[in-house]
Amino acid sequence: MASVLDRTFGLAAASISVPTELRARLATFLTMAYIMFVNPVILEKAGMDHGAVFVATCLAAALSTAIMGLYANYPIALAPGMGLNAYFAFTMVPELGGNWQLALGVVFLSGALFLLISLTRLREWLINAIPMTLKLGIAAGIGLFLALIGLQNAGLVAADATTLVKLGDLTQAKALLAIAGFLAIAGLAARKVPGAIIFGVIAVTLGAVWLGLEPWHGLAAMPPSLAPTFLKMDLVGAFRLGLLTMVLTLLLVMLLDTAGTLIGVARQAGLLDQDGRLPRLRQALLADSSGAMLGAALGTSTTTAYIESAAGVEEGGRTGLTAIVVAALFLASLFLAPLAQTVPPYATAPALLFRRLPDGHEPRRDSLGRAHRIHPGADHRADDPLSYSIATGIGLGFIAYVALKLLSGRVHEINAASAAIAGAFLLKLIFA
Repeated sequence: MASVLDRTFGLAAASISVPTELRARLATFLTMAYIMFVNPVILEKAGMDHGAVFVATCLAAALSTAIMGLYANYPIALAPGMGLNAYFAFTMVPELGGNWQLALGVVFLSGALFLLISLTRLREWLINAIPMTLKLGIAAGIGLFLALIGLQNAGLVAADATTLVKLGDLTQAKALLAIAGFLAIAGLAARKVPGAIIFGVIAVTLGAVWLGLEPWHGLAAMPPSLAPTFLKMDLVGAFRLGLLTMVLTLLLVMLLDTAGTLIGVARQAGLLDQDGRLPRLRQALLADSSGAMLGAALGTSTTTAYIESAAGVEEGGRTGLTAIVVAALFLASLFLAPLAQTVPPYATAPALLFRRLPDGHEPRRDSLGRAHRIHPGADHRADDPLSYSIATGIGLGFIAYVALKLLSGRVHEINAASAAIAGAFLLKLIFA
């Protein structure tokens, strides 16, 4: 058995033992397992069946992670992405009149384009063509957008006719539980406890059941039916020209998020070559894009590589064997559907807050950090939460970047990719 694993994953060449890889897989799984509870709660608000989304989430994570492990041989796990699921539920589906089937078609189409780009050198051109300030702005804007959703779900902010938002009622049990959950997660994470987020989510859920706020649906049972979401995507409708900006938004976020995650995890694992490049990058990108398409077919929002894979790397994971065992754990989790059904939105709110608040930090002002380069990124960071749309935030960020370059007489610094993306979003805003 050990020889088979060595031939498949190159354990000896990586100087890694099977026990080390198995220990690493548990750390990776625990740090990202919260998604199987959070994702159904978010997509249920888009009108999708909670049980089917739970199964789709587990299957998408398991199958795409297995592809990454077997095809690319990297200790990187995949699952429906945080931020992209919020964009799906709170922006795409409402703009499409509640048609989540069409939204799934858009997700599949963006994944297919990502796959085609991954087969060519166009991927490098696109990644390099996007200005650094906008790359930082996209990540930070998504983080602030998720933080706002988390605050709403926790009841920590509420609508106000005069000021738009105000502090929520902190005497409510749900708000107090969410605050306690966030503090518990932060405390466990500070002590480097693997699975801090999922422990916090489950603790708030059990507290809600104990207080009589939520019914207990049980711990384990046979998985729910996948039929309500399986192959329900409207792929034909996704080819409408009016949906171009949605496809473009998903594609840009996938490109930047995946590239950043792959390089970040690989650097931590010491897997980059002497030139700082990632071997088998093409295979890793193909695994990621295939996961996005697979997830849409199963019935969930965009599947992507998880930065939480770094937790497994810290425990010594270096090969695809880590990913394979993480995939097996997601398959085993299919039987936890009753527990997932019990988890309320305010139990997942601390996960949203803790997972994304650090992304809102101000970018460092390095040698490129002049005012005319910082402002467009800052504009985008604010526009995501203020417009309640990742797509609008990205679009306004590109438009502001190009406009400021034109006004400052730096036309030569505007590349074709930035101009084209800004133009597409501008047309969308004008004719929407």
